[in-house]
Amino acid sequence: MIPKANRPVVLWLAVGWAGFAVLPWYAIDDGFWSFAWLDGYIFDVGYAPALFAGLLADRPWLLPIGLFLLAPAAILTRRKTDPLYAAVLLAAGGLGLAYALMQGFAVGLHGWSWSFMEAGFGPIEVRQFGMGYGALFVSAAFLFLLSQGIAAKGAVNGDVFVVGSIALIVALVVAFIFFPVSRILISAVQDNEGAFAPASFVTKLLSRDLWGVGCLTASVNCGIAWNSLGLAIMVGVGTAVLGLAFALAVTRTGIPAKGMLRILTILPIITPPFVIGLAIILLFGRAGALSVFMEWAFGIEPSRWVYGLVGVWVAQMLAFTPIAFLVLIGVVEGVSPAMEEAAQTLRASRWRTFTTVTLPLIRPGLANAFLLGFIESLADFGNPMVLGGDFEVLSTSTFYAIVGAQNDQARAAVLAIVLLGFTLSAFYAQRRWLGRKSYTTLTGKGDSGVHPTLPRNLTWMVYGTVVPWAALTFVIYAMIMFGGFVKLWGFDHSFTLDHYIEAFGIAWGQHGIVWAGAAWNSFSTTLMVSAVSTVPTAIIGLLTAYLLVRQRFHGQDAFEFGTMLSFAIPGTVIGISYILAFNVPPIELTGTGAILVICFVFRNMPVGVRAGIAAMSQIDKSLDESSLTLGANSFTTLRRVVLPLLRPAIVAAIVFSFVRAMTAISAVIFLVSARYDMATSYIIGRVENGDYGLAIAYSSVLILVMVVVIAGIQLAVGKRKLGRRGTIKTAGRPALEVGIP
Repeated sequence: MIPKANRPVVLWLAVGWAGFAVLPWYAIDDGFWSFAWLDGYIFDVGYAPALFAGLLADRPWLLPIGLFLLAPAAILTRRKTDPLYAAVLLAAGGLGLAYALMQGFAVGLHGWSWSFMEAGFGPIEVRQFGMGYGALFVSAAFLFLLSQGIAAKGAVNGDVFVVGSIALIVALVVAFIFFPVSRILISAVQDNEGAFAPASFVTKLLSRDLWGVGCLTASVNCGIAWNSLGLAIMVGVGTAVLGLAFALAVTRTGIPAKGMLRILTILPIITPPFVIGLAIILLFGRAGALSVFMEWAFGIEPSRWVYGLVGVWVAQMLAFTPIAFLVLIGVVEGVSPAMEEAAQTLRASRWRTFTTVTLPLIRPGLANAFLLGFIESLADFGNPMVLGGDFEVLSTSTFYAIVGAQNDQARAAVLAIVLLGFTLSAFYAQRRWLGRKSYTTLTGKGDSGVHPTLPRNLTWMVYGTVVPWAALTFVIYAMIMFGGFVKLWGFDHSFTLDHYIEAFGIAWGQHGIVWAGAAWNSFSTTLMVSAVSTVPTAIIGLLTAYLLVRQRFHGQDAFEFGTMLSFAIPGTVIGISYILAFNVPPIELTGTGAILVICFVFRNMPVGVRAGIAAMSQIDKSLDESSLTLGANSFTTLRRVVLPLLRPAIVAAIVFSFVRAMTAISAVIFLVSARYDMATSYIIGRVENGDYGLAIAYSSVLILVMVVVIAGIQLAVGKRKLGRRGTIKTAGRPALEVGIP
């Protein structure tokens, strides 16, 4: 009789055997869901499961995998307390996973991948394709059998769900962040011929153009590294302050048109980055609308101030303030009114209440907003490319080192290492600033009350910050929308619909509707890829935040940094590292839609992590403990208690992942293919050809589509219910409890 506690082991063994004996081991060129592979099933090595490929198709190295899947059957009738139980699962899962990966890397496109293996075993003429669904199922089975063994040994209090979640996220981060990035970073200590050259690494790392000398003088450049660091600090501080101002304006003031204000704070994040740059040029450039007006009205001669540090800073502030707003609004809403009311009851002024109660409680949100703005600035590619001029930063320098005349992967890797150093330093500084203080404000008790109004002086400061910035944002987007309806933006402003017809024209043919517009293919692909990547991005991000805030385990700091790593590296480096890692076995993904989805998931996941951490830091752990005491497991507690309180964080993760997938350019420019072209890739191609009208028209359509999608997400997810804030108390009815469905 198999104990109930062993049913997960049975389930994962079934998954493993399905991958080993039923599903094709290698990836299918025409796609798994075409089912064309069924014609050659079992007897064709390209379509056969590992069991039959090993027996019938000269792939004997696949057969030992079955032995590792047989071993756990010996402990199915044993209890978890039996020492043999954990030992067998650890051995079968760990060794099986290691062997499955090793055989994939050992045999590549031309036989043995490593010369020492060829010397030891002799040459082989058999090539090996990239792994497919069979290998995926088997690897997943071994991974979770291993996690079952670790939990049986008592790790994290023996919680199978928590240990399995940690194992899953670690495996995903290693496979899709560390592995591809390591492929390009290895080239930092190699010369152009691939030979080991540490001296070249030191020379590139200490180069004068990277760090600069004597940059306090106006005539000497500070160096690429200092340029990027200074800009990132300015953007991090600026976006955190602006994001807080917008969050306070929406939640704590009576500012009119709050719905419009929310839309204006979201618009920059749903816009392709180079479009904001173009709008700024046509507004503030030498021939820009505002520059021409200032010369006509006041005699102020136009200049090129927009090209350089100031222009890039303004563009990045416009682009990244919404990220800070999305993080901070949930944190500001989460501050308990009871704590602020208690301070005022003790005769504290509104200003003292804000500075000593409210502001300290939103420190996690401010820290996370700064960190995200800092990292986004370092990794930004589009704005420095359009507005940088002579102001060089690490992201664009990395791009030119890879695709320019230099073709120097070693230099690009050195620049990426410097970026990682800056990001690690910011991460450490954030942790030091937050310290070990508690920021809990939600405890599960009745939470009636309304937030007090802001001090009068602070209210006017918020208005003075928010209103001009909102006005600037409105003008820029009015110009963007205007540009799609004129023949030639900046020169011929005659009204026309030609750009929209060329991009999204619809005709009627012999067989019905014909999608005649040139942009339909990339538009549909972008919507599909963005929608598919959104849910796993939010799930992985919030699950990671839950593990970081609610659990304690060895290596937690390294785990947290690993989840942020992809956000710190420029998209250009991520794109090229994915090409290097996934263009050959054992994982062949280039040219598929899967590589785009994976890229978006792990590029955008950190925002879900930071938003989840900021929101979860305010929720008392006693809620989880009460649920566990009443017999619920960790998964039920997460689903029924924690997630209902994380709706702002869920909205932030879903919205950000969707819109970033819709507007990403720096990474996907290397990953698109003829079959899977993305909207931003198509738009930038039109910009390079000078077709600004069609590019602006396409961008306008993207913006409108994303506004509709964001509104739908807000309605679908809903708002977090925290007690009875802002409601009229009805006599005889008890206060609602937090977290109760």
